[in-house]
Amino acid sequence: MNSNIHATLRAIPRLNFMLAVGLAAYFFFLPGLTVIRDLADPALRTDALPHAAQRLFRALTPRYARWAKERVAAGRAGTLSVNQIAATEWPLFGSVFYLWAVEELQADWERQSARRGPAPRAFARAAIEAATDLVLDPGHAAWVKEHWGPDYLQRENVFYRALLISAMTSHFNLTDDPRHLDFLRAQTVSLAAELDRSPHGLLDDYPGECYPTDVLMAIASIRRADEILGTDHTAFAARAIRGFQGGRLDGRGLPPYMADAQSGFPTSARGCGLSYACMSAPYLWPDLARTWYARYEHDFWQERFGLHGFREFLAETSGPNWYVDVDSGPVLGGIGVSASAFGVAASRILGRFDRAYPLSAQMIVFSWPLPNGALLTPRILSNAAHAPYLGEACILYNLTRRAAPGMTPQTGGRLPPIVIGATAVYFLLGLLFVQSEYRALRRWRKRAASAPIRAPRTQLAVWLTALATAAVIAVLYGSTLGAVTLLIALPFPLKPRG
Repeated sequence: MNSNIHATLRAIPRLNFMLAVGLAAYFFFLPGLTVIRDLADPALRTDALPHAAQRLFRALTPRYARWAKERVAAGRAGTLSVNQIAATEWPLFGSVFYLWAVEELQADWERQSARRGPAPRAFARAAIEAATDLVLDPGHAAWVKEHWGPDYLQRENVFYRALLISAMTSHFNLTDDPRHLDFLRAQTVSLAAELDRSPHGLLDDYPGECYPTDVLMAIASIRRADEILGTDHTAFAARAIRGFQGGRLDGRGLPPYMADAQSGFPTSARGCGLSYACMSAPYLWPDLARTWYARYEHDFWQERFGLHGFREFLAETSGPNWYVDVDSGPVLGGIGVSASAFGVAASRILGRFDRAYPLSAQMIVFSWPLPNGALLTPRILSNAAHAPYLGEACILYNLTRRAAPGMTPQTGGRLPPIVIGATAVYFLLGLLFVQSEYRALRRWRKRAASAPIRAPRTQLAVWLTALATAAVIAVLYGSTLGAVTLLIALPFPLKPRG
């Protein structure tokens, strides 16, 4: 019996090496090849939809449907406090971005003369319903109810009400189901009227907190709803520009990050807000949007350390170069992750593919695309407990943007040096991991030939338990976590003494 155990243990290091090669392929070699393929896609430089968007859509959709449905059923949102910003805002925010992305994928499918596969709205029907239900779920309004009280749907509360309008509009556009239209009409008409009555065309998201870029999104959402409601807020949108002129802008003539809704007094602009503003403004005031983008590009664009992107804070201000918050995400050497990620969408909507190309390339190479279709880095940066798919939904939205009407496409752009280096790192890390395991195998063989193996039964049990645990985790929580758990098995059996 002991001889059989020893023989099995002596075979395990070879099996571990094969596992290590498989893990290297899963986490490094195959993602690296995927990055190379995506970077070679000419759609990154044009108005077309990149293949990466289609692949992400197919992988994300069933996961999003399952997660959104389970989250609403669990009722967890109703237990959150107003201080848990990521947990309260991000599930709704991500769901709206997902719905917007599916709309554009559907429109692109309908434009094709030779259509392949099912219509996106048919493939994503369960996710469309689940995402819409999540946004409209009263339990997911608990935090704004705490802010605004029982009349949270009748006054201010701009960010939340704009998300409601956006989700219901997308739902009808994708399903032709009219069941939310009465609610949509009520919210659209009341929010437009309230913005029109406001002193400076601004309203608060939360008491004492006004974010003008959310007001911009609300105005754009109202205009989109007009298309299905038969209402006409053209005159309202023309008047609403008053909230984004003169003294309502910062010293550089850009939309501020925050403002006082009662006085209209603005704070300084920030990159995360400016990218967001440039995603909505082209559909409202195209000329003003072009002006803002040009100033944004002039004052905030940075090419440093081989990395291209939009800064979160102006270089000459006291804003930190290394920083993180719920809106900006990480700020790396001055460049804002959120500003540059949504800078992809803003640039594509404005037809600035010369800027969208390097930003998209960086987004792709740093997303760490796994063979199961998941994007590892966005998953890590999202809120695992409450909004695990926010990052992937936003990337899907960014990659599906097309130039807004009236925007002249401008192509070009250079591949940032960091993209080439980061792509090479995938293969370098994979090779280093395999090499390390190969050297460990050789060392084990040398010692095992002349020294006894300690506690053979225990070591075999630990190794088998690690494999079984990895298999269970893979079934319950996905292949990626299962693969990570396999790392526990690789050190066993321990090297013999000697």
